[in-house]
Amino acid sequence: MNWIALRMLMGDRAKYFGLIFGVSFATLLMTQQVSIFMGILTRTASQVLDVRDAEIWVMDNKVRFIDEAPALPDTDLYRVRGVPGVEWAVRLYKGQVTARLADGNFRAVVLFGLDDSTFVGAPQEMILGSLADLRRPDAVIIDKSGYEYMWPGQPYQLGREFELNDRRAVLVGICKASPPFTTLPILYTRYSSASGFVPRERNMMKFILAHPEAGLTDAEVCRRIEERTGLMALTQREFFWKTINYFLGSTGIPVNFGITIALGFVVGAAITGQTFYLFTIENLKQFGALKAMGVSNARLIGMILLQAVIVGLVGYGIGIGLTAAFFESTSGITHLAGLAMTPLAFGGVGAAVMIIIVITSLLSIRKVLVLEPAVVFRG
Repeated sequence: MNWIALRMLMGDRAKYFGLIFGVSFATLLMTQQVSIFMGILTRTASQVLDVRDAEIWVMDNKVRFIDEAPALPDTDLYRVRGVPGVEWAVRLYKGQVTARLADGNFRAVVLFGLDDSTFVGAPQEMILGSLADLRRPDAVIIDKSGYEYMWPGQPYQLGREFELNDRRAVLVGICKASPPFTTLPILYTRYSSASGFVPRERNMMKFILAHPEAGLTDAEVCRRIEERTGLMALTQREFFWKTINYFLGSTGIPVNFGITIALGFVVGAAITGQTFYLFTIENLKQFGALKAMGVSNARLIGMILLQAVIVGLVGYGIGIGLTAAFFESTSGITHLAGLAMTPLAFGGVGAAVMIIIVITSLLSIRKVLVLEPAVVFRG
């Protein structure tokens, strides 16, 4: 009977390919949009994940996300260092400034000011130059995507000079860094140099990065810091999700992507459901003949489910393959860096495709269950 079911499914090539197309298109659209959505959300807090040598972020207690942090007085650094359980704590500056290039053009950049002695929060992988070169006067390191944005089409070259706040900056290294939400270049420099690269303010320190003593959990030390200083102390994971939750609740990103994902599901279900339903209607005589020969309803249901599963697996496989090909072909584009198909999108869309298949199968099965075998003898 399984062989008969497959022959019935593939006998009409036009409808068979129509079913495959519907599932493939829905899979492609949903997987692509879910992956891009997740990639963009990760970008909003990518700088939190890039800091791999500090487990605790300390900031003003009203901070909602990483790009909205008021400056702290330097005395807060010593207060955090004095909390029992804190092994060490260092300052960190993060802000947006304007760079003026040698040809007169301007570029907005994200600037990190790292602790002068420890370089906590520095990039982990260098492409050109050395992290130690930051100790040179006016030295900065830029991320790979940022270099390509500021000097498009030009080969990598250290020693380039440009201005930050009317002060000379010298490029001493190129590194790898996760792309930020706004796709701006990321610059790293010493905290003392950053104080000259940004407009003068009374306070400059945006964050304090800390490390707990051995034997204490990050959460426990965060609680102690908050109790003794009144500042907000979050683990890396907590700050990551706090930033993402801000964008989920305060921007139109979820709504826009949610509409596209829902449309992919509806279009896929509509195309597949209609085609599969018409396919079953046109084969009612064959099902009636099988019923007249004594084939049970359970067996007929098994045949229809087999047809649906074959369509779902083939269509899902093609759709996932096209999605993987899309992200592979765009992996070298600077502005799309960090966007890739995720395991969650892979599995979630697979579950959605199975729901589409089940729904369309139920619509078709109902017609077969109420079918009278005598229909095959009607003229």
